[in-house]
Amino acid sequence: MDRPLEVWGGHECTVNRIGGVWRDQTLMSGHHDRIEDLDLFAGLGLKALRYPVLWERTEIAPGLFDWSWADARLERLRELGIRPIVGLVHHGSGPAWTNLLDPGFVVGLARFAGEAARRYPWVRDWTPVNEPLTTARFSALYGHWYPHRRDERSFWLAVFHQLDAVRGAMRAIRAVNPEARLIQTEDFGRTWGTEPCASQADHDSARALMTWDVLTGGLTAIHPLRAQLDRLGLGARAEDFVEDPCPPDVLGLNHYITSDRFLDHRLDRYPARVHGGNDRLAYADVEAVRVVDNLPDGWLGSLEGLWERYRLPIAVTECHLGCDVAEQMRWLTACWDAAVAARSKGIRVEAVTSWALLGSYDWDSLLTASLGRYESGVFDLSDGRPRATPLADLVRRLALDGAAGASEGAPGWWRTPDRLAYPGWSLPDRLKSTSRLSEEK
Repeated sequence: MDRPLEVWGGHECTVNRIGGVWRDQTLMSGHHDRIEDLDLFAGLGLKALRYPVLWERTEIAPGLFDWSWADARLERLRELGIRPIVGLVHHGSGPAWTNLLDPGFVVGLARFAGEAARRYPWVRDWTPVNEPLTTARFSALYGHWYPHRRDERSFWLAVFHQLDAVRGAMRAIRAVNPEARLIQTEDFGRTWGTEPCASQADHDSARALMTWDVLTGGLTAIHPLRAQLDRLGLGARAEDFVEDPCPPDVLGLNHYITSDRFLDHRLDRYPARVHGGNDRLAYADVEAVRVVDNLPDGWLGSLEGLWERYRLPIAVTECHLGCDVAEQMRWLTACWDAAVAARSKGIRVEAVTSWALLGSYDWDSLLTASLGRYESGVFDLSDGRPRATPLADLVRRLALDGAAGASEGAPGWWRTPDRLAYPGWSLPDRLKSTSRLSEEK
């Protein structure tokens, strides 16, 4: 490909709400008060940085904005020669006067996006809402985050409100900068299951693509989930995007070891904490890496499948592993190697993003508990100040010359036999193919 594969970065910047309490990872990491962190990031050789100018942090009262924090940091990024990819909502539900189920969320975020674009007209890349589908699942289907709903209609309504807000935000931004790009992130993984769970596994795999399917106008009458939306009274919302899509300029792939799932009706094989089900069948829902003994490569499979389905440029917008630094290096190397392999096949992969540069807090509880549990990233904050780990050297090498070489023949734990926590299950060949993603559309 013409342009070399770039290294991007990002610090974990979630602002999520539990009841009336907001939890801000930028405050928890101390990055809010350390503008000098940006110089550390620049020292990694990053070409771009996913960076928060979050609605909840900036519009402090309706129509009243405090841009001082963002002003200083975006200007410093300009001085350092790093392109910002500006995020406006990151797992949040907006300021106190709105939420994901409020139609005002759509109008309010578009208005805020316009204000941000007018203040920073030189910014080209934007992510108005990070991971809309994932945020809707945690907020309106599982009830973990505000507004703590647990029903299908609320979930899909939250999805459409966020995607309507993305579309409105990009219209407002492009009114200022017609060259602005939408880099739309989403967590993506595939779901497999035993034969009795096959229909639910297919549903979950199709659902994982809905952020991009909706924005690209793919939610037509023949889409496998369209009938469900029609039954929920949301067919008109779906049709509106078919007629007026807002396709991303770049698909932002976020993929974790836990993104690929496995459903099993044999509950006796699994602890009660992973038992779940639908209105027809009880099943266990576990990480595929812990049970599928011939698990396909998650990175390469995702890149190939998304390219076949959308034919749009792709960037890995989050690559992070909560583990020791040696395994973190192997995970990043595996991602980088998959991106290089995908590019050799003609897939337009722009970048790999080293995510959670400063680590993250309490993600083992999905941010529902304030326990202060910290996992390090490229920098370790255990002693209160950022300390570069060996992962920083790897990121720097990738940025300078694209040379990985971190694995040294040792497989990541996700490729070793002892990763299996339950009796193994083998995927039939027909379920391994990434071409299924394009066939399902």
